[in-house]
Amino acid sequence: MATLKHLSSYETTVMKKSSEKTIESDKSVKTDSTGDEAGQSPSSPNEKESASAADELKAAQDRYLRLAAEFENYKKRAQKDQVDYIKYANERLLKDMLTVLDNLQRALQHAQQPGGTNGLVQGIELTCKHYVEALSRHGVKEIPSVGLPFDPAVHQAVALVDAKEGQAPNTVVAEHEKGYYLYDRVLRPAMVTVAASNKADEDQEG
Repeated sequence: MATLKHLSSYETTVMKKSSEKTIESDKSVKTDSTGDEAGQSPSSPNEKESASAADELKAAQDRYLRLAAEFENYKKRAQKDQVDYIKYANERLLKDMLTVLDNLQRALQHAQQPGGTNGLVQGIELTCKHYVEALSRHGVKEIPSVGLPFDPAVHQAVALVDAKEGQAPNTVVAEHEKGYYLYDRVLRPAMVTVAASNKADEDQEG
């Protein structure tokens, strides 16, 4: 009987120890599981801010590249437009000049026919009139000169003569080549003869 009691006591002890080990093992598993879950916790605020800044930087770089490409294309278009403008700037003027050329060629053809010289002068006068009108449409107009005081800004003196009776000194008395404005700018000064002071008048004044 003593032996049976001893065995029963031994089994109880073994089972108790085994149960304690099982409980400790379960605790260990729970602890490991909790540690893994902690390792997989959401990113920290600093990591989120860093990722957001990187995304913003990439977006800004993309915008910069697009703007740079668009500006380069704009420069190319602007350069082409400028070249075309310079190339075709005189298109309207040249069209008007072609009309004048047509009239001049018609006058020459008419003059080559028998008796055609009779209308040659009228043809040339008509062509000259059309030519002046074409220039006027493009801002070209004559500089007045004869009978006006000499103005070095628009006149160029090529000769100097004594003033005749009734002529004021420093007056333009003849025009050798017409001058022209282009809008408000002198395109070409007029070549003129200017009346100088009369010697007799100077002697009387003296």
